[in-house]
Amino acid sequence: MGRVFCGREVEENRVVGRRPVTLCDTPDAKGGVWGRDGWIVFAPFFPGTDRVGLLRVSSAGGTPTPLTTLADGEVAHGWPQVLPGGHALLFTGHTSRMNWDDATLFVQPLPSGERKIVQSGGSYGRYLASGHIVYLHDAKIFAVPFDLERLEVTGPPFLALDGVGSNPNGGSAQFAASETGSFVYLNRPIGAAPMGGAPIQWMDRAGRRTPLRATSTNWGNPRFSPDGTRLAVEINDGKQLAVWVYEWEHDRASQLTLNPAQNQKPVWTPDGRRIVFWSNRDVQQNLYWQRADGTGDAQRLTNSPHPQSAASWHPGGRILAFQETRPQTGADLMVVAIEGDELTGWKPGTPTSFLSTAALEREPVFSPDGKWLAYQANDTGRFEIYVRPFPGPGGTWLISTAGGVTPTWSRTRRELLYRNPENQLMVAAYTASGDSFRAEKPRLWAEGYIGPQTGQRSFDLHPDGERVAVAPELGSLDRPQDRLVFILNFFDELRRQSRRP
Repeated sequence: MGRVFCGREVEENRVVGRRPVTLCDTPDAKGGVWGRDGWIVFAPFFPGTDRVGLLRVSSAGGTPTPLTTLADGEVAHGWPQVLPGGHALLFTGHTSRMNWDDATLFVQPLPSGERKIVQSGGSYGRYLASGHIVYLHDAKIFAVPFDLERLEVTGPPFLALDGVGSNPNGGSAQFAASETGSFVYLNRPIGAAPMGGAPIQWMDRAGRRTPLRATSTNWGNPRFSPDGTRLAVEINDGKQLAVWVYEWEHDRASQLTLNPAQNQKPVWTPDGRRIVFWSNRDVQQNLYWQRADGTGDAQRLTNSPHPQSAASWHPGGRILAFQETRPQTGADLMVVAIEGDELTGWKPGTPTSFLSTAALEREPVFSPDGKWLAYQANDTGRFEIYVRPFPGPGGTWLISTAGGVTPTWSRTRRELLYRNPENQLMVAAYTASGDSFRAEKPRLWAEGYIGPQTGQRSFDLHPDGERVAVAPELGSLDRPQDRLVFILNFFDELRRQSRRP
């Protein structure tokens, strides 16, 4: 579970560093701001657990209290800004659809009052001392004149800047403005892939790299089909986050999920016929599956008020392991049985808890024989890799020695792979007998970078056990570079454009 920290003090007109102080726990965050009244307003999670809007907590710490309420169809409020004077709050309201360009900017009086729409179709609104609110839409910065006293828009929006670095998955932008009119932003060349984008490469045990998919996309969570001929991957094109299936031997890619909601983290069934993924198409982030050939409609497997993410199928094909994030305990390990067949239809059972503690437990993956479950947990203060017997009971074995995430079993060797904090691939050989599990000291599987620390799976091991799908080495791509752009007297330009007929 994440935390809200306070870690600065002012002494004699200078800012000095202090040890961070925990104010409260929070599963995740989509922005926060320190108000003049000593309260910190923050977005606790996305999508919201138990449909919680913005919260506020005292700078002295304590229990957060609600500040905004989600309306019907909304899944999150984020990127808050307390307006000058401290009498109103500007924030972004987001619906269940993936595209943050469809979000809405709101202003709400403080300490209470009815919120009003500032702008439909944009995110990451920021009030500037020029008398404008600027916001993100389609990797562009738009501005709209705004009356701070009446909390009303006073003119039409207009384009202020193009090619601004942004995160289409989170609705944020890379810019900042001073009170005197200076403006700085991350310039991303027009036409560049959102958040970079990269091809996919093979990497073997010797660290040698060869192309797997040459097309650069913003991809994540790769998973090979059981026969190794296809690669399921999520792709973010800046408008939609969808699951795709790539037949790498034929260089043929097809989009599996066509619903405009957010669809992520594909997991193959053991027979390769279906792919499970999470989607927020029905507001909450629950589990669905669909035929891997794209025929038929997606079927909902779970119905929970809490966000969920699939991770692994038991080799018997009847039990799915996943994680669920709850307000009280954070991310927990869950399993659900699926009954039926292709002829009579499939019926999911009631999910049950496999492991639930105060720590975060994530990425449960079954061993090839189905007798063990590997996962990552942060009960020591950082994520490490553990193994437990399935279905239990039994002991717990620590596998990693210096941090680790995204455990992955080899199907051809008695090896357990994972990513270390330096973004390298580690491997631990193991032996198992009865209810006893023994892992050797982890070592590098191969030299080389395997992808950034984004909270997603950045690699997958091919079923042959000899190569992995990874991102290219840092600095190896030949593409236009982002750059910081500083603009002086930016407010004068905004006022000039506001006066245009």
